[in-house]
Parts: sequence; C-alpha cells; structure tokens
Amino acid sequence: MQEILAAIQGGARGDELAALTIPDHFRAAFVRREDAGMFAGVTSAEKDPAASVHIGDVATPELAPDEAYVAVMASSINFNTVWTSIFEPLPTFGFLDRYARESTWAARHALPYHVIGSDGAGVVLRVGSAVRNWRPGDRVTIHCNSVDDQDPTAHDDSMLAANQRIWGFETNFGGLADLTVVKANQLMPKPAHLSWEEAAVNALCNSTSYRMLVGRHGARMKQGDVVLVWGATGGIGGYAVQYVLNGGGTPVAVVSSPERAALLDALGVEAVIDRAAEGYRFWSDATTQDESEWRRFGKRVRELVGDDPDIVFEHPGRQTMGASIFACKRGGTVVTCAATSGYMVEFDNRHFWMKLKRLIASHFANYAEAYAANRLVAQGRIQPLLSAVYPLTEVGVAARSVHRNEHEGKIGVLCLAPEEGLGIDDPERRAEIGEERITLFRRHGG
Repeated sequence: MQEILAAIQGGARGDELAALTIPDHFRAAFVRREDAGMFAGVTSAEKDPAASVHIGDVATPELAPDEAYVAVMASSINFNTVWTSIFEPLPTFGFLDRYARESTWAARHALPYHVIGSDGAGVVLRVGSAVRNWRPGDRVTIHCNSVDDQDPTAHDDSMLAANQRIWGFETNFGGLADLTVVKANQLMPKPAHLSWEEAAVNALCNSTSYRMLVGRHGARMKQGDVVLVWGATGGIGGYAVQYVLNGGGTPVAVVSSPERAALLDALGVEAVIDRAAEGYRFWSDATTQDESEWRRFGKRVRELVGDDPDIVFEHPGRQTMGASIFACKRGGTVVTCAATSGYMVEFDNRHFWMKLKRLIASHFANYAEAYAANRLVAQGRIQPLLSAVYPLTEVGVAARSVHRNEHEGKIGVLCLAPEEGLGIDDPERRAEIGEERITLFRRHGG
C-alpha cells in the first residue's frame, strides 16, 4: 500500500495505477466475531469501542465483476460504527452470515472479523469487468447503499430493495481501512476543492439529510417551511440546517450547550434552543412522559418563529419523539431516520391522528439522492462538518467520542493519507467558496 500511496502522491496516471500490484493484505479497523459477548452485563453507556476495535492486517478479497478496489485516503466515524463496535443492538456478524447465503461473491463477507466504516474518499485502483463509468485514477467518494441491481425490488427506490444493505455495517470490507472493495454504483466524484478528510465525512450523513428533507421520499421541504432540527450540530443535524437555510426555510435548531448554540450562530441559524439551559425533561421517569414539558417546548418554538414546525427532523428517537409529534404543526410532517437515544418510542396518538400529522420513515438514500447531495457539496452549497481528525490507529478512541456525544459535526479518520490537507485539486474553487465556510466546524466545533 505504501507503493500505491507514493504513486498517488506522485500524480500517477490511471494506467500507471492500474499496473501496480494489489497487495494480498491491507491495514484495517475491525471487530472480531470471538469478541461479540465481551460487553455482557455492561451498560450501553459504559461500553468502550476502544476495547473492541482492532487495527491490523486483513486479507484482500477477490474483486467481483461489478466492483472496484479503492485506495481509501480518509474515512469517518458514524453511529453505525459505534453500534458495530459495542455489538448493539446485536452483533453485526449475523448480517454478514445472512448476506453470505445469497451468492458466491457474497460468501466473501462472512469472516471471523468485520472491517467497519461506512464513509470513504480515495482513488480507484482497479475495476471489475462489468464496470463502465469508472476507471483507475478516478478520485471518488463512496456512499454506503449496497444493493444488487438484479433484484426487481431495487428499481423504483433502491432503499426499498429486498436486499439493500449498508456498506461497512451490514457488509464487510468497510471504509476504515487503507483499501476497500465496493460496488461501482457506490462511487461518486470527489469534490475537487476539498481535502481527503473533508470529502470523506459527507456521504452518509449528507445524503441522509437530503433524502429526509429534499428528496421526494422525505418531507419535501418548501420555501417558508419552519423546520425543527434536533441535534443541530451533529452529523446529520448540521447538514439538515444547511438544507433548510439553502431552501428558503426557517430552521429551529435544538442543541444542548451554549458552545453548540454559538456554532449555529456562526452558521447563520437565528432560532436556537439550548435544551439543557432551558431544562426540558420530556420524561418525568423511565416510563412516563410529561405533556406539560411538550407544551412548554412548543410554546418556546412559537416564541422564536411565530409558528409551529411544518417539519420535524427527528433522529434521537425515544427521548424526543413524544415532543416531536406534539410540537409538529397540524397537518405537518415528522421525518425520522434513527433512534440514538433508544428505538422503543412512545407518543400520544391523539395529537397525531386528530391533527392529521404524518410520520415518515427514512433510511440513508438511493444512488440518485446520494449523487445529488454530493453534487451540492462539490458546488459549495453544502459544507463539510469536519470537526476533528484521528489517525486510523485511533478509530476506537474516535468512536468512543461519538458514543459519548463529545464531538460536533463529523470526525474524520486518516487512512492511507499520511497527513491532513492533502487531496485538494482545485484551490481556486476553494478560495471562491471561502476557507472560513469550509472549515467552520473545524474552527468552532473541534
């Protein structure tokens, strides 16, 4: 891999990269099947990804006809990396074993280890015989929707495909490694004005936010909409507020500290609720929600923007869903994609059905949506949320930071790239967009 890195840094042509030998092993971050029970009896909050994530050499899988080898220059940490590393809500090896039963190629994924990571930016090294649109030397970002296009269920919205999976979470050979193998329909052009680590943090969270708010499968936000965004400086919330601002909406951003409120102010968000400072307790105990707190919260939103939210961008799950359903405007939409505070949600159905509200489930994005979201990054309309960068050797520590909610935005990981700031191919475009905009989260949120 060091020979490959030297060639990339030396500006090797695509044919020169294609002539290099693909090594039979590469460095990766992975969890082990034998460790799946290591946290038995330990509370979720006390589980430490740094104890379960290993860094070492793994065998290079054979390349399928519809796949590409990519030298991963940088990747990032997502919540699914945390879930895999603490084996919650269940060990991911079950996903790999089920996948392995589908085909000979799929059988490669059932291994004693699981290479993790669902983001990546890098350089194509080799493509399979069926790949048409990509070639060695292409600089790419990778989205995480892994789908078999031979299945008819994949051809309306591939996120509804019967065999849709998230790369690096429900498949093996993820992006937290020096090399990865991905389906060609996961590749997108790398934004030329961004560094490797800036380009690597966007695909999963940015695409998720795009589908939830902009795409026809989500809330379909329009100009003038009031959009309540929980966790507005987090991985998906930070992209969500950008889409609301860009689309002529009014974001109402919820955070949990004055530092996070200040970051949103720098981003241009005027209506911010510091839920910790205002002391909201939506659950009075482990089994009972407090409707008076819902009402106090809804009143605060109206004080800030003069109306109830047309859309609620919901992802914490159990902790906030009751308040989200209540606060949403009559006839409005709650769109949800995750449950980082717990997936067994509760809400008062009277406030839902009698006021004709909608609840939309959303999960990542299809290729068209991911490609459109990536294009907006390339145009400088959406900025990366990079707030910190770790080396590949410290993936476990980085995942622990995400698990404990100690970070803002996205944490990048240097894989094959030896240092930060490499990979910027269009410095003129970067200057036009503005260094202060591109690095906002790094300067204020790190």
